[in-house]
Amino acid sequence: MTSFLWDQHTCLPLTTDANIEELTRYRHRDVAALVSVNAGYSPHRFSDTMALLRHFRAAVTAHPDLELASSTADVAAIVRAGQIAVVFDLEDSGPLDDNLDNLATLAEMGLRTLLPTYNHANRAGSGCLDTTDGGLTSWGRAVVTEMNNVGIVADGSHCSVRTGLDMCEISSKPVIYSHSCMRTVWDHPRNITDEQARACAATGGVIGITGVGIFLGPNTPTLEAMTRHLEYAADLVGIEHVGISTDFSFDLADFYDELDRNPHLFDDSYTRWGPIQWMSPETLLTLGQHLDGRGWTDDDIRAALGGNFHRVAQQVWRT
Repeated sequence: MTSFLWDQHTCLPLTTDANIEELTRYRHRDVAALVSVNAGYSPHRFSDTMALLRHFRAAVTAHPDLELASSTADVAAIVRAGQIAVVFDLEDSGPLDDNLDNLATLAEMGLRTLLPTYNHANRAGSGCLDTTDGGLTSWGRAVVTEMNNVGIVADGSHCSVRTGLDMCEISSKPVIYSHSCMRTVWDHPRNITDEQARACAATGGVIGITGVGIFLGPNTPTLEAMTRHLEYAADLVGIEHVGISTDFSFDLADFYDELDRNPHLFDDSYTRWGPIQWMSPETLLTLGQHLDGRGWTDDDIRAALGGNFHRVAQQVWRT
């Protein structure tokens, strides 16, 4: 393998019969990969997420090309063997069912990243689509503190500006934005401000530039658009604080149906450019070659493609 790619957030259908075979699209002769698979968001409860995790874990364990990674040592061994390493993430604290003890249980099931709010306010704090930004609540602060304790990375994607800044202020471990682009480059409410980026970097964290077209530009999921955000972020906070994340939906029809089922969770910033376009895993796997053509150094490419998120995992995950 000549390079290592760490996709910090990708989405299989949130059903207990989802086909995990799609994850093999990250296989490439020249690139080893880790993928973080979403295991639920705000409409789900703890039982829903546990059911999804049980299904995903069993399916990954049974697949010859995929392997669960419990530690960063596991990640290294898995990619050396030419397999795809798999971990999990959660978009919203609602599935905790208001019980902090559930964080330890989720960590044991392979959950490695969690964001407190998904677009709109909940008990933990405000979301990026809220008109009023109250920041992180006392409950949200307790969630972040317990995530630090059990080895789950705190994630500011989908959160409001103030909620993200509050997370960076109170977390004792690096905070990330797993799948967020830069608002100065493209003004979208899901993108983060320069202030958020600086606060994230100050914790030792990483901003995962995502491949979703409406966050990169006017529905433009291209390597050129992603590179604009990567280079802006690197110039702003340093190459050691940028990463990548497709936020790819392996069942596009399922996501479009989700927009119809839960319109209150989104707004017209998700729909005004027509059906959302995503950067495919196949395209993401060529990003290193694209950055090389842009004149990036080998060290900088390795850092952005996977090294920086791997460093955060070494600092936060517990074995």
